Amino acid sequence: MKEFILASQSPRRKQLLEWAEMEFEIIVQSTDESFPETLAIDQVPIHIARQKALAVKKHVQTAFHQQYATMPILAADTIVVLEGRVIGKPVDKEDAVQILQSLSGQWHQVITGVVLLNGDQEIAFSDITDVKFHPLTHEQIVNYVDKYQPYDKAGAYAIQEWIGVVGIETIKGDFYNVMGLPVSRVVKALGQL
Repeated sequence: MKEFILASQSPRRKQLLEWAEMEFEIIVQSTDESFPETLAIDQVPIHIARQKALAVKKHVQTAFHQQYATMPILAADTIVVLEGRVIGKPVDKEDAVQILQSLSGQWHQVITGVVLLNGDQEIAFSDITDVKFHPLTHEQIVNYVDKYQPYDKAGAYAIQEWIGVVGIETIKGDFYNVMGLPVSRVVKALGQL
């Protein structure tokens, strides 16, 4: 028996929830990931996650997906913030290299917004992890981008890949949040629904 719907096509979120031995169905709908510029930074990923959850909620209420209509929906979005500026997913190789050069040797924040919908009930929160990279050479950055092609990742990197293993100096907070989901908080929140 599936416990909830995961409104995300992220293989990392899927893997983390499987590690937590959760049962879920993946259903995704394309959504606009823009946000009002007046939002506080920690609210940006919550806003985007809410849009994802609401799109899936609307989709499963159709006759074709009626069997999912009463299941809770989990959606998440992760952003990277450097010096108060939101860094999204890179648009191409040049952008990915530039993003990683700006993160090299610097502290930044990884913020994941989580939204759980169950009927009219909503639980929403964001989790913040501080990350500092060692200084990275241009060659290291280009090799990473060429090999791992991190174009679907906020901040142009994945902590569980080479750059995280070799390039990260310090992390303060939830490691799994940097992967894309603060799993322990999610499991606790699911228990509250």
